[in-house]
Amino acid sequence: MKGLLAICLIVAAPFAWAGEKPAPASATAAAAAPLPPAAASVKGEVLEILEVDSYTYLRLKTKDGETWAAVAKAPVKKGAQVTVENAMVMNNFESKSLKRTFPTILFGSLPGAAGAAPAMGHGAGAKPAVDTEHIKVSKATGPNARTVAEIVTKAAELKDKPVVVRGKVVKFNPEIMGKNWVHLRDGTGSAEKNSNDILVTTAGQAKPGDVVTVKGTVRTDKDFGSGYAYKVMIEEATLQP
Repeated sequence: MKGLLAICLIVAAPFAWAGEKPAPASATAAAAAPLPPAAASVKGEVLEILEVDSYTYLRLKTKDGETWAAVAKAPVKKGAQVTVENAMVMNNFESKSLKRTFPTILFGSLPGAAGAAPAMGHGAGAKPAVDTEHIKVSKATGPNARTVAEIVTKAAELKDKPVVVRGKVVKFNPEIMGKNWVHLRDGTGSAEKNSNDILVTTAGQAKPGDVVTVKGTVRTDKDFGSGYAYKVMIEEATLQP
């Protein structure tokens, strides 16, 4: 995790899942503290740690009060002083792994980590988890085959249409809003024009460095709130090697 990360994020709210309500706060849940704007840094003492496959959840005591944060899995100890960078706010975020909903939570990265958590949109400031300087992936075949650059630059023409694109996974953030968030590059486009990277949401599994074929639908001007907005992305995608 427009992001993300954005999350990315990721990838924010209004985070209303059909037929579900926010879980009640537990006795150990932190009272919501004033939260920073996108791309801020938050410093605090670690009061509680919850671990899942891909993320470490931290309850932090900050100068403004207590808040929850999530970062890429990291060896953090209770009582440690940490800084969460590129912090993005998510509201009513449901963690299926923890079986709980956080009224507010920050997604970001610890200094030295390989990029922010789900904050994964263009301009979100998240680093890819793999080397992206020498990516060269052959274009997919078939009537709907497109390159990453074609999808980004021809977004208006391709809106709500199916596409097939082949590329390398440069970032993978699981279990955000019930889906996985993937950043894909194939060597086309340019970083300066934000045309070298496409965000994909999928139920499929992958890991950074995998080369996959994505089949999905192009969506444009998606705004999930809390700073997670995407001019173009691919939704409802399947992944194949």
